[in-house]
Amino acid sequence: MADTQTQAPPAVGAGPRKLEGRVALVTGGTRGIGAAIGKSLANQGAVIAAGYGGNQERAEQFVSDLEQETGASGTTHRGNIGASEDCERVVEEVLDRHGRIDILVNNAGITTDGPALEMSAEDWNKVIRVNLSGAFFMSKPALAHMIERGSGRIVNISSIIGETGNIGQANYAASKSGLFGLTTTLAREAAQALKKNGKLGGGTGVTVNCVAPGFIETEMIESVPDKVVESIKKQIPLGRLGEPSEVARVVHFLCADASSYITGAVWDVNGGMDM
Repeated sequence: MADTQTQAPPAVGAGPRKLEGRVALVTGGTRGIGAAIGKSLANQGAVIAAGYGGNQERAEQFVSDLEQETGASGTTHRGNIGASEDCERVVEEVLDRHGRIDILVNNAGITTDGPALEMSAEDWNKVIRVNLSGAFFMSKPALAHMIERGSGRIVNISSIIGETGNIGQANYAASKSGLFGLTTTLAREAAQALKKNGKLGGGTGVTVNCVAPGFIETEMIESVPDKVVESIKKQIPLGRLGEPSEVARVVHFLCADASSYITGAVWDVNGGMDM
């Protein structure tokens, strides 16, 4: 009997560079976790559009480092993440520059800490506006573009603090917890919209996921007293802080075509601190 078995085609996006030619917009993308995410996506073949708030010198240095370390090209886009009109402008700017947005990583975030009973309305609103509303303001125009094309990835960067809470961070915890609800709702609405347009099933689709890092070695940690850092490490089963690259690795996995069956999920990267 002749062998009728045929070799299955490779998974879409499989290969040494899974994101070849994709355009990735990363907010807060010129330092810390955002910069690591950009470099990781670039190593997979993506063109990086890095959003930033105000430090132009740092933004230019990021592009220079990106090109030296990955050989990839990158652009920077300045904007106020807490203003819906500015977010729409940045999305349009990236579309005009690159012609498409395949990946949006909502990474930008700030902290303004203090006990809840002493927290001002201004400090509450500022953190919510940037960390949570900013993710929505960026996602809305980007998602519309992705649904129209029938493919795209949105990854929201939350935090372990959104899962556990933390003394002195009511505003930050609420903003990061809110990203979980935003993620699942946008994931459902994206699938519904694709179904309505006859684009659901097959291909890469449009997915929305969330990554929740634990305590990561970034500039934010540098300002924390050594005693506090050692106390934090004792609470982490793996006994150390995470590296930005370890968060970035999960993001680029979720952005690959082969991850098209993962949506509405929260991925913890916290050394086992919250199980």
